[in-house]
Amino acid sequence: MKLHINSSRVYLEEFAKKAAQSIPSGSIVLDAGAGDAPYKQYFAHTIYESADFYQVKGAPYDRVTYVCDLSAIPVHGQRYDLIFCSQVLEHVPEPQSVLNELFRVLKPMGELWITAPLFYEEHQIPYDFYRYTRYGLTHILQKAGFVIKSIEWLEGYYGALAYQFRVAGASLPRHPAAYGGSMLGLLAAISAIGMRLSSKLMAIWFERLDLRYKNVKVGFCKNYAVVALKPAKDSQAL
Repeated sequence: MKLHINSSRVYLEEFAKKAAQSIPSGSIVLDAGAGDAPYKQYFAHTIYESADFYQVKGAPYDRVTYVCDLSAIPVHGQRYDLIFCSQVLEHVPEPQSVLNELFRVLKPMGELWITAPLFYEEHQIPYDFYRYTRYGLTHILQKAGFVIKSIEWLEGYYGALAYQFRVAGASLPRHPAAYGGSMLGLLAAISAIGMRLSSKLMAIWFERLDLRYKNVKVGFCKNYAVVALKPAKDSQAL
């Protein structure tokens, strides 16, 4: 049995499945910032296209339809019935420009399904620029012209706790010098060894709790999941 279950990944899979199930066969879909296209399989009934900038060294990339900056996608306006954009917005230096572009290429009454982190360590360096509150996401999406249909925690607080414990289990220093040296530093280092092990166990515990009960009443989430609509009144055709 696999001990480590990343509840965020499980909830991301569910979010992608719901996005795919929300549109009929033959719909045109853009996976914006697709990377290695982990959710491509769920859109098998659609005309699936993808875009990414192919700049992160060592990152596994799928063969994408458009190698481009997401603020300048080489397609005509109002092409897509749905745009899926998962864990991408933190990696673009100008998120407002990207959202403006996604709005341009989305059909009126089309939906943008997007996730973005509130709490996560720096990653894909140096292409890591932002973290988002629900209010920040609402602001930039509405500024681009979208109407928010839903904005929810992707995982519950137990998922955020699991992540914190996992980082502690991997990161707490084991050398007395990291705690200022002397006898106090030695005692802290000895304690840290035990805390690293207990933190790893607590991470496993809270990951499983998060999947059993998604607690959104306390604490905070790691990521937000948003569904936004391009209203029908927009009739631009660029």
